[in-house]
Amino acid sequence: DAECRALGARDSKELTPSRRTVLCREITARFPVAVVAYSPGEIDTARETMTLNDFMARAHAEVISRLGPDLAYVDACDVDASRYGGNVSAHLRSPCRIVSGHHADRQYAVVGAASIVAKVTRDTAIAALASEHGEIGSGYPSDPYTVAHLEKYLRDRGHPPPYARRSWATVRDIEDRIRQRSLSEF
Repeated sequence: DAECRALGARDSKELTPSRRTVLCREITARFPVAVVAYSPGEIDTARETMTLNDFMARAHAEVISRLGPDLAYVDACDVDASRYGGNVSAHLRSPCRIVSGHHADRQYAVVGAASIVAKVTRDTAIAALASEHGEIGSGYPSDPYTVAHLEKYLRDRGHPPPYARRSWATVRDIEDRIRQRSLSEF
């Protein structure tokens, strides 16, 4: 954790995009890193049988299993951080002590480093989608460009784009609004 702190690793949301990019290069050059990416379809399929928190715990466990540490820190995706840590532990391929906490990316520089790598990886994927499909926004539900893009796509094609999760509440809300408008036209 001290080495990550010395680099300046902290919660990715506290850093500018350019600083995150520089730190991501430094982190991936100096430390073992594993990134697990799932397609929207894979997430939608998993969501048929589990909660998003369970899915995230399995994703955390996959990364930890690939790296093989004796101790790992995770940012809890559950209101009960201890339960989340237990959920992650249950899916590990080898023993590892899990320290699970809320806002762990602010508390532990190593989790901040992981958030930087994850954010840069995500931003790179969003940029690739935008270069292929035009302005799609940031991909976050609070982004009006993302919402406008999804609304237009759904209206024009009747289904979400393949790069958006069907199980995402934002997509379901837009689909509901479109259905409501359609019903009011009768």
